[in-house]
Amino acid sequence: MAARENWSFPESLQPRPEEVAFDLAAALDAVVQLRSHVPEEAFTAGILGTERVGNGVVIGEDGLVLTIGYLITEAQTIWIATNRGAVLQGHALAYDQATGFGLVLALGDLAVRPLARGSSASCGVGEEVYMLGAGGRAHALKARVFARREFAGYWEYVLDEAILTAPAHPQWGGAALVARDGRLAGIGSLLVQELDRGRLTQGNMSVPVELLEPILDDLVRYGRANRPPRAWLGMYVQESEGKLVVGGLVTGGPADRAGVKLGDAVLEVAGERATGLADLFRRIWALGPAGTEIPLTLARGATRLEVRALSADRNDFLLKPRMH
Repeated sequence: MAARENWSFPESLQPRPEEVAFDLAAALDAVVQLRSHVPEEAFTAGILGTERVGNGVVIGEDGLVLTIGYLITEAQTIWIATNRGAVLQGHALAYDQATGFGLVLALGDLAVRPLARGSSASCGVGEEVYMLGAGGRAHALKARVFARREFAGYWEYVLDEAILTAPAHPQWGGAALVARDGRLAGIGSLLVQELDRGRLTQGNMSVPVELLEPILDDLVRYGRANRPPRAWLGMYVQESEGKLVVGGLVTGGPADRAGVKLGDAVLEVAGERATGLADLFRRIWALGPAGTEIPLTLARGATRLEVRALSADRNDFLLKPRMH
C-alpha cells in the first residue's frame, strides 16, 4: 500500500474542532482510503482504469464501508487503510447502479467507530458543510451547498436531486459529505462545473445518503437491491445544442446491436419526444425492466429512422467479485 499523498488544504479551509458541534476527530477517523485493482479484461477497465483510489465511510460496527460504486465495480482486490495506520483487505459487497452507492466489507477489524447517518435535508442551499477525505483534518474541507438539483449522467444515470458543494475537494470519490450536526449526509461522486450566482464554479456532486436506507438490507444480504434491474442500452448520450446525441456505444451492447450509430440524435422513445437527458432515461425505464424492447426514433443526418433495442441488465456485462 503506497503512502498517502503529502498535501493538505490551507488551514483556513479546514474545519477546526472548536468550530464544529460534533467530534471532528471521530468523524475524520470514520473516513478510510480505498484502493482497488480491476482486471484488464473488465468491462469498465478502459473507462475507469484498473487501479482506482478513493474514499469510503465506515457505517457499520462490522466494518461495513459505504463508498461510490465506480471505485469498486469489478474489483478483484480491495485494500482499506485507516487514518491510524491499519491496512486490511476488503470485499466488494454490492454496487447499486440506480443510486451509485457501493458497499465494501472489511475482512478484519478496522477498529473504527462508524459515522452516524443523517439526511441531506440538513444541507440546504447556502449551508456550510464538510467534505472529508481519508487522511485526517489535512484532507477535510469546509464547503457550502450552492445548489440542489436533478442530475443526469450520460452513463444512463439519474438522480432526482443531487447536492452540489464548493469549493471542490480534489479527492472527491467516496468522500464523506458531513452536515453541521456531524452526521453523514452524502457521498462524493463527481467533480462538476456549474453556474453559482452567475459565476462558473468548480465543485463536487454528492449522492444523498437517505437513498441508501430503503435498499441497505438488500445490498448487504443479496448484493443488489430487491427491484427489477433497469433497462440498459449501452448508449452514451450527451446534450448538445438542444439535441440528444449518441457520443459512445458499448460494443455488442443493446443499442449497438439494434443499429444505433455514433452521432445519431435520439428524438423519441416509444413515440414520445425526449426533452432532455433525464427525460430520455426515465422514458426508457418506464417501458419496463431489463429485457424490455425499447423503440427509439433517431435522426441520422437528414434521415429519420426507427430502431428497436432489446435492453439488457448492465450487471450481466460486469465481472463479479470473488470472495477472499
